[in-house]
Amino acid sequence: MKKHGILNKRLMEAIMDMGHTDIMVIGDAGVPVQRPEQRVDLALTEDVPTIAEVLDLIMDEMIFEKVVVADEQKKYNPVHFKKVEELVKKRYETMEVESMPHEEFFAEYLPKAKYIVRTGNLMPWGNVVLIAGIDAKKWFEKEGAITPDYYAQRAGYDN
Repeated sequence: MKKHGILNKRLMEAIMDMGHTDIMVIGDAGVPVQRPEQRVDLALTEDVPTIAEVLDLIMDEMIFEKVVVADEQKKYNPVHFKKVEELVKKRYETMEVESMPHEEFFAEYLPKAKYIVRTGNLMPWGNVVLIAGIDAKKWFEKEGAITPDYYAQRAGYDN
């Protein structure tokens, strides 16, 4: 039996299936899912689990290089936005949470998402996009490899 972390088999399979630049959306209870193979449904009841709880667990298991939310989250749901920022900074001190208008966010990321994780959260503009990354230290520690600045900064070392 798995010792700790995510115990949901479908969610762990989705995380393990993510490749560099693949998209995962952690969504609220109403997030639209167009294709059944995208859906990882964790919703149990109203606000259980929350987006923040699921995001925190996924971020512990998955390497990501970009986080995107709707502009409206920053403006109309600032407490949640601050929590998302805190969760990101806990993993990558220099990474910023990017944002775009809600309609563009949905049009850009939902159709391209490899997985959409549905939570029970009833949360205005709470959806979060994770773009899968690589472990830069492991990839660029090879003899003769030169680490680009953007990977070196995130990995926490200088070239």
